[in-house]
Amino acid sequence: LQNHRWAITKLLVGDIKMLRDVTPAHVEAAKEDMSEVSYKRAIHVTAENKRTTDAKKALDSSDWEQMGKLMNDSHDSLRDDYEVSCEELDKLVELAREFDGVYGSRMTGGGFGGCTVTLVKRSQAENLMDYLQDKYKEAVDIDCACFETNAC
Repeated sequence: LQNHRWAITKLLVGDIKMLRDVTPAHVEAAKEDMSEVSYKRAIHVTAENKRTTDAKKALDSSDWEQMGKLMNDSHDSLRDDYEVSCEELDKLVELAREFDGVYGSRMTGGGFGGCTVTLVKRSQAENLMDYLQDKYKEAVDIDCACFETNAC
C-alpha cells in the first residue's frame, strides 16, 4: 500500500492537482515506482475516466457502435486490470457480445457477481433476453433474470 501511495503522490505534481487529471501516459511514466497490481489498477482508472467522457460524446451523437466499443473495453479492463469480474459475469457478457444486434456489454455494480448492461438494437432486445436466459442457464446452471430499459 505504501508503494501505491508513493507512486500516486508522485503523479500529483505540476499541472496535475486531482487524481482525475492523471492520464495513462502519466501512469506509464510512474510504472517503475508501482507494484504490478497498483499499475494495473491505475491504468484501469485513468482509461475508464477517458472512456466515460468518450461515452458521453458517443451518446450525445447517437454513435451506438462507439458506445458499444467503450462498454466492451470497460468490461475487459474491469476483468483484466481491476480484476473485479468473475466467470459468471464474463460468460454473460460473452454470450451477449456474440448475439446479433448487440453493440456492447459490460458488468455493472460492485463486481464479483451481479449484473451486466447490454446495449442492443431495440428490435432485438426481447430476442436477446430469451437467448441469454437459455444460453446462460445452459452454460453455468444459474437462472438469468433480464429486463429491458430505455434511455429516453
